[in-house]
Amino acid sequence: MHAVPDARKGSRDAGQRLDHETRTGQIYEAAARVFCERGFGQSSMSDVAAAMDMTKAGIYHHISSKDELLFGIMSYGMDLFEERVLDRVEAIRDPLERLRATIRGHVLLVTRDRPKEVTVILNEPLSLRAEYREGIDRRKRRYVRFLNQTFRELARQGVMRDIDPRVATFALLGMINWIYQWYGPGGRLRDTEIAEAYIDLFLGGLLRRDARDERAVDTPRAAPLSDAATPRDDA
Repeated sequence: MHAVPDARKGSRDAGQRLDHETRTGQIYEAAARVFCERGFGQSSMSDVAAAMDMTKAGIYHHISSKDELLFGIMSYGMDLFEERVLDRVEAIRDPLERLRATIRGHVLLVTRDRPKEVTVILNEPLSLRAEYREGIDRRKRRYVRFLNQTFRELARQGVMRDIDPRVATFALLGMINWIYQWYGPGGRLRDTEIAEAYIDLFLGGLLRRDARDERAVDTPRAAPLSDAATPRDDA
């Protein structure tokens, strides 16, 4: 059995940073595309090799197994999320501003950057072998704890309705993590407008009425979501 890299440090522990300018990085990028299109279970290393215009032997020179490939993709997806979202908001002291920035950053990661590695994380959580899954789940739990703590701070300040912080945490994750199922670029709304609409929608249900009345909202009036994006056929 191959040693499982420590997912707490992301893909860096796999021996090299998953820089997409490297051959290994290109393989991960191509594999993420294949897994998004066909699903992990329906994809083979031959499919990845074909996407790279390489032989299977050439793929195995860089990657030892399909399971390691999936783990590496998810680790890189977590790298992206932590670097572009979580690491940028953790130091914000005010919990309401921290929550706004978190929602905005997370939504923009899904709508603007649309990294396939993040989509693979959402699509294939049960496809990882247990020894790999624990490393990814550990990193996910960091975000869950961060959100839970933010909601607890809002509750202590008296600005949040009587909602269990854990319920608020997973409600928010469900809202944002489902975007990839229906959103497609090219609609009437910009990605920033969708992010602000999500902030307004979520905080409108989370905050007490007096807190909602006090907060400044300068979000543009949203167009109907049917006009805001190009839905997927299976959405």
